[in-house]
Amino acid sequence: MGQAFKGRGALSNPPARFIGRAKQAEDDGWYQQEVPDSIATEIRPEAARSIISRNDSPDIPFEQSINPYRGCEHGCVYCYARPSHAYVDLSPGLDFETRLFYKADAARLLRAELERPSYRCSPIMLGANTDPYQPIEQRLRVTRSILEVLLAARHPVNVITKGTLILRDLDLLTELARLNLTHVYVSFTTLDAELKRKLEPRAASPAARLRAISALAVAGVPVGVMTAPMIPAINDAELERLLEAAAGAGATRAGYVLLRLPHEIKDLFRDWLAEHYPQRAAHVMSLVQQSRGGKDYDPAFGQRMRGTGPWAALLRSRFELACRRLNLNTERTQALTTELFRVSRSGGQMEFAL
Repeated sequence: MGQAFKGRGALSNPPARFIGRAKQAEDDGWYQQEVPDSIATEIRPEAARSIISRNDSPDIPFEQSINPYRGCEHGCVYCYARPSHAYVDLSPGLDFETRLFYKADAARLLRAELERPSYRCSPIMLGANTDPYQPIEQRLRVTRSILEVLLAARHPVNVITKGTLILRDLDLLTELARLNLTHVYVSFTTLDAELKRKLEPRAASPAARLRAISALAVAGVPVGVMTAPMIPAINDAELERLLEAAAGAGATRAGYVLLRLPHEIKDLFRDWLAEHYPQRAAHVMSLVQQSRGGKDYDPAFGQRMRGTGPWAALLRSRFELACRRLNLNTERTQALTTELFRVSRSGGQMEFAL
């Protein structure tokens, strides 16, 4: 187990799984400089050749997604996207939250893809992997540039975030909503500020996320809440209170996901438990395994989001009962329109019809 760094979620930096050789530090008795208690964020442009990712997973409700960033400074220890850093030979641990990449040419790439004759319009999910409104977006504005292109093209987009910076883009989101081109979901894990600090060190506070939900709802942007992940014996007892708070702030839709621990995340999460909840760690992992067929994780479609077994079934029942009581998910969500999509196929400026 590693040491805790200020403002970081992971306690260690395990090697990427595709690297054949790993280095291990050994104490040889020589003088060593004092280890810093914090790690600076490094940001680099990524020379992407395309911007839209396609999805054919049967348990994910979208076909297309855009991730403006690789890695995420929020530092959520449970993040299922952490293993993706292995594809650039970086660690899913501290590297994932301190060595970040941004799609510098995102707007141009997106225009080019939308203008292809073969392109078929369907809603794009913005933020499926890493948060589009993580702190570096304040300066880099990649997410905003993507929304500007999508609005100009009258292209539908769903957004999921735990970053309150989304309110900066209310001008774009309200216009998209007016045209039935967007839904927003705010990720919401706990009402306990101290647990938030341990679990999601650089994400917005619970109170700030509720204010964001309220501001979106007041502005006419359809907004929902994702109580994800639900972690046994850590935040699952808050499920009903989270839904109540979100509904009170103006959310009309809700979803949840059971904790997922693919690849390296299981070890990072075990270290986190040992550091922050040592007396509870064995119980937490026992409940996780009860819901994952005796393993830390089961990636099977249809099960990976919800789990199996009595504990997972009880969580699902609690969620459904709370949603009915709070009038969440009671009305059928209006599908985002694709009928307004208009782009030039001649390489010129985008055109759209009102």
